[in-house]
Amino acid sequence: MKNDRKTEIKVGVTVLAGIIIFIWIFGWAKNFSLQPNDHIVKVKFNNVSGLEIGDPVTVNGLRKGYVKEMIVGSNDVLVELSVDKNIKLKEDATFAVTMLDLMGGKKIEILPGNSNQLLDITKTANGVFYADIPQAMSLLGSVQDDFVTVLKDVKVSLHSLNTYLTDQKLNSDVKQSLSNLNSLTQKLDLMLSENRSDLKSLTQNAVELTEKTNELVTANKDNINQLFIDLKSIVNKSDLLLSDINNLTKETKDQQNNFGKLLYDENFITDLKATLKQVKQLTEILVDQLKNDGINVDANIF
Repeated sequence: MKNDRKTEIKVGVTVLAGIIIFIWIFGWAKNFSLQPNDHIVKVKFNNVSGLEIGDPVTVNGLRKGYVKEMIVGSNDVLVELSVDKNIKLKEDATFAVTMLDLMGGKKIEILPGNSNQLLDITKTANGVFYADIPQAMSLLGSVQDDFVTVLKDVKVSLHSLNTYLTDQKLNSDVKQSLSNLNSLTQKLDLMLSENRSDLKSLTQNAVELTEKTNELVTANKDNINQLFIDLKSIVNKSDLLLSDINNLTKETKDQQNNFGKLLYDENFITDLKATLKQVKQLTEILVDQLKNDGINVDANIF
């Protein structure tokens, strides 16, 4: 009887221990804890494809929390993260949905940041979504038709290029061009070799001419400066002269001087025309008398 009692106690202790271990493992897997040793961080994502409640939250690669809740909005998803209180998140912390493993699981990776200010967990942070293998395959499927078209175009281009390069006439022309280029290079090298001394002399003469020019400029620096000063003075005086001429012309046109008054006086012009007319008549009379009997003067002096 005692043995049966001992056996029952052992079985009960074993079952209880198994239940305790099971609860502990289950709580560890689901991030259950009897003590509130974490805080809630709200993050907004545009896309959380594949993310589920209970998925791990890692900080610099270490598991420090889990996804507690997800709320779908009109254009985004609000994710509540349960993060270990010992983690100090800074103001520039980043949150990203990334691939957990090759099987397609997801996690949220947190980089705590380097700012001097702590993150205000009462406000909603913004996160990013990193495309994984399924997303890449989906993107590849969306561009499959374009990719096939590009490959066909590349194939046509390569075929055309191959036809162009295997053209016998083109090959002959290219060879002839290379031959001509080789011949030209040889002739140019020969010409440089034959005129090496002349080229050297020409270079030396250019150097000497440059040195003499520098010496001439240096020796006559003061004279050149004075020449520019004189030229500047002449230009200034020319400007003054032109200005005076313009003023004189304006004064003459506006009849502000004697010449202008005389030139634009209508009575003076009329008298001048009459005088010229009388002189013309007198000249005609004198010429007529000179052709006949000479100049006859009939003057009555009182």
